[in-house]
Amino acid sequence: MFFKELFKNSEAKAKTQDEEKQLGFTVRHMWHKVRFLIPFIWPSENLYLQFAFVFSFLLLVLGRVVNLFAPIYHKHIVDSLNNDSGSIVFRSDLIIIYVLLMFCQGGSASNGLLNNIRNYFWIGVQQHSSRQISLRLYEHLHKLSYQWHMDRKIGEVIEIMDRGVDSVNQLIIYMVFNIAPVIMDIIIAIVYFCVTFNYIFGLIVLITMAVYLVATFCITEWRTAFRRAMLKRENELQAVAVDSLMNFETIKFCNAEKDETNRYGHAFERYQKEECKSLASLIVLSFGQNVIISIGLLSGSLLCAYFISVEQFDLTPGDYVLYAAYILQLYQPLNWMGTYYRLIHQSFIDMENMFALFSIAPEAQGSEILHVNKGKLEFRNVSFGYVPERRILKDISFIVPPGQTVAVVGPSGSGKTTLLRLVLRFYDCVQGSILIDDQNIAKFSPSSVRSHIAVVPQDTILFNQTIKFNIAFAKSNATDEEIFEAAKLAEIHDLILKLPNGYDSVVGERGLKMSGGEKQRIAIARAMIKVPSIMILDEATSSLDVETERLIQASLDKVCKGKTTLIVTHRLSTVVNANQILVMRNGRIEEFGTHTELLNKDGLYSNMWKQQMNEWQPSPTIADNVIANEIFRENM
Repeated sequence: MFFKELFKNSEAKAKTQDEEKQLGFTVRHMWHKVRFLIPFIWPSENLYLQFAFVFSFLLLVLGRVVNLFAPIYHKHIVDSLNNDSGSIVFRSDLIIIYVLLMFCQGGSASNGLLNNIRNYFWIGVQQHSSRQISLRLYEHLHKLSYQWHMDRKIGEVIEIMDRGVDSVNQLIIYMVFNIAPVIMDIIIAIVYFCVTFNYIFGLIVLITMAVYLVATFCITEWRTAFRRAMLKRENELQAVAVDSLMNFETIKFCNAEKDETNRYGHAFERYQKEECKSLASLIVLSFGQNVIISIGLLSGSLLCAYFISVEQFDLTPGDYVLYAAYILQLYQPLNWMGTYYRLIHQSFIDMENMFALFSIAPEAQGSEILHVNKGKLEFRNVSFGYVPERRILKDISFIVPPGQTVAVVGPSGSGKTTLLRLVLRFYDCVQGSILIDDQNIAKFSPSSVRSHIAVVPQDTILFNQTIKFNIAFAKSNATDEEIFEAAKLAEIHDLILKLPNGYDSVVGERGLKMSGGEKQRIAIARAMIKVPSIMILDEATSSLDVETERLIQASLDKVCKGKTTLIVTHRLSTVVNANQILVMRNGRIEEFGTHTELLNKDGLYSNMWKQQMNEWQPSPTIADNVIANEIFRENM
């Protein structure tokens, strides 16, 4: 029943030939991938690795010579012990040479001297290719757009990276050091038997090899769909595991441990179902290969024994030993030919997603370097939408003069955060332009633009590294003095010194060992160490309690003084001192002015202010609520 389902599924999947070609399994697409990898394989900048590369190939060729002469010397030994005169000749020289050849060859285990030396020299070449591909892919991923990162799951991307890099190494080893030697040995065997034995022996080897390879390729192509389905389920399984473990705190909050275990179990069942189909198809392939090899070996052995028994053929018992030894020596690696082909095919499958990552165009780049003097920020008739049919921002225009603070407030979904993403060039405007010191940022590289901007986000993400690392992350070459000064500006220097390991204290995964206020102060220090021309505060205090918010706000007021600052927030009490406040609704600027001017207009801002003050009324015991109420009374 299972195999019936297996073949039924294979028939359905065979109908998707166009999709198969699109996924890159034609010879042309394989060659395209190999061409892409060649620059990573050849160590063009390292002379020693170039020598190791060439020397490894010379050892590969020398191994073919050894494989040819080892059976020949075996024949000579047998003939010396069984000649026509009936006397036995002791040839120690032949035995010594034969044993030395076998020592270099290593027999069927492929662990001889030549292979060991070659593997040693190839280690550096393999590490070089892995490093170059990993760095190239890692660099490419960081150049992809903000939207791409938002749409992908971290676990799946990491799995694609690991599997893709590993598949490149496997591809090189299997093709160069497993497939190529076998093909060379087959050609040498066919020529040798045609010349020294009889053309029929060469024909038997040729037919056996051809049938074996064709059957292997055809069956492997058939089972490729099962392998791909299994890998898809494995990716999904990895994504579930990573997603669950990264959000363990939420799971515990919701008491959902059992549900998550069940979700992981269901994903595992789906994976094992596809894995079972893949392994069953592998059994079919292995059985077919074994049958073909056995038939070829039987045919050649019977023919060789017959030729020896007939006097008209000048063959000796030593020739039978030579033939049997050579064919068994040839069939030993050939028996793995299907495995090598499967692994190569799997490597190409595993590389599919990696090549798909490489094919994604990076975010829009500019060719010039942005130079900022004053830090003036201007939005000029900016419109934008994440999808063309729905505009989030509509004809936005405003200026943040150098050294002044402009706050953007408004209901959720009004487009406030989108403004910040445009300033940082996570996205580009659909219409209009954003200028820094009267320079359109679309002309400059995102990296150049971001180098002049520091951000204090709402959700501060810290790396599982030391406090020093996290503060200096915005400036990799920062000195200890610069780190300490930034921490003092954020008013966290003294607290850090009280920790057992001081600045070398590890903050934990995503900063879980730090409180919300401490994380936010580290984020402020990280922003200040850049000495930015423009500061962006994205709901920088909204996730904190009122008392911590008041303290953090005081620090922000101090560090932002004299700097061009753009604030996005929904807590109006934090922007009462802004030079100008923009009130947004439905992607447009509905009101603008100072805090007092907006209250006097009795419009949207005034209503939001009254609503927030009323919401704070029931908590008179909190000091910041009292302050907020005093501000409320003064402005009414």
